[in-house]
Amino acid sequence: MLDLLSQIMDAFGAAIVVPVIIFFIALIMKVKPKKAFSAALNAGIGLTGFNMIIGAYSPIVTPVVNRMVKETGVNLRILDTGWQATSVVAYSTQVGMIFLGLGLILQTVLFLIKYTNIFMPSDLWNNYSFMLWGSMLYISTKNLALSIGLMVLSNLYCLVFSEIIAKRWSNYYGYPSCTMTAPHHICSVPLAIGMDWLLTKLGANKVKWNPETLQAKLGFLGEPTSLGFILGLALGFAGNYMRLNTLEAWGEVAIVGISTSAIMAIFPKIAGIFASAFTTITDASKKTAKSSSSDRVWFLAINDAAGYGETATLLTGMLLIPIVLILAIVLPGNQTLPMVDLIAIPYMIELIICVSNGNIFKSLISGTVWCVGGLYMITAVAPIFTDVAVEVGVNLPKGALMICSFAVMTNHIMGLLFLIFMTQNPLWIGLSVVVYIILYVFVRVKKEAIHAYLENQAEREANAGIVKEGVVLNE
Repeated sequence: MLDLLSQIMDAFGAAIVVPVIIFFIALIMKVKPKKAFSAALNAGIGLTGFNMIIGAYSPIVTPVVNRMVKETGVNLRILDTGWQATSVVAYSTQVGMIFLGLGLILQTVLFLIKYTNIFMPSDLWNNYSFMLWGSMLYISTKNLALSIGLMVLSNLYCLVFSEIIAKRWSNYYGYPSCTMTAPHHICSVPLAIGMDWLLTKLGANKVKWNPETLQAKLGFLGEPTSLGFILGLALGFAGNYMRLNTLEAWGEVAIVGISTSAIMAIFPKIAGIFASAFTTITDASKKTAKSSSSDRVWFLAINDAAGYGETATLLTGMLLIPIVLILAIVLPGNQTLPMVDLIAIPYMIELIICVSNGNIFKSLISGTVWCVGGLYMITAVAPIFTDVAVEVGVNLPKGALMICSFAVMTNHIMGLLFLIFMTQNPLWIGLSVVVYIILYVFVRVKKEAIHAYLENQAEREANAGIVKEGVVLNE
């Protein structure tokens, strides 16, 4: 049965599975079949569009990034081989396959009994993140119950973080009643909120580095397509500065520039198609709430690709590539060399971006902190992940002593839980459970206040420094 579920995921992928789920959800909510099918089709078109545009962009930028890495001449012991290789490892272990079925049941039941208002099974593919950490624990301890316990507790933590951020993510990225629950990224929520609070206290919200302000100040140079072109050119130069005497290098610089500009132009149009799929469900849920005593507000988990090409997200992600690479080289004690997953940084910072309401300056600082913590976390756990990868038949790249995925394993919370469970100490494991219970109860009781706080912070961010009737707001 688990093999069949895995085969279905491999054969159809998110672009088919998510529309099917949306179709049946719409029917359950009494949407007419024709309208339900149209919504599902738009979701499939949107996801396929995201994958096509990101899939076409990555091969253009990745060689530039790889050349930038190689030209540093630094030899670090842990090589980033990308999230794709990590997902293959997670889906290749018996422990991982057990959670593929268990996670589906757990997430569905928790939603149905209203333990959570996040319908997470619609992004079932990204469960590989739980499966990865559970597999690593099992390889190290040979304790099946402990490994399953880690995966379940990690899932519960992620659901709480999703409850916290759901409304903010939905409002910022413009997908009605949807949120991003990818476990490898959702755990940045505590840091995103904490850093945003601190940076706002320090006045960083008055540094207006957001797409709207840049466009107003710079004119046509501040438009998303122009900014994308300029940033793409800069990235192209950085990856070709050692061979600028060749025509090939200048061609690559120009191609990276126009390709980044194309992302900025095309992505919003695909996002509009994708968002329209969820308007149908949102309208149906409002009608259901009016006709019944239920006032439940719930969110559908969607793939993190939905936010990748948003202007502030992509710009910040591209700016972080050289910053993270330089820090990886100079930070004492770090042994991780980000490489393949550098192009995935926009995925990694979506929650940071939405909390800062698109402030690129604040997001660069918070994103740097998140990535630096990830470098050290990976340095600590990469030996175990490498053992898992070798056990399932992965061949290490030439010259690599250990491997990792920078995007997936940059996860402070799940990495910490893994290290706690590694001790097999009941006291520490029990404490991690107690912390979860306290967090869950707090969020359950204060959820509306938390959502209101995040929305107020976003409004404060938007209004910072704006003059209204002679008064400067938020000074």
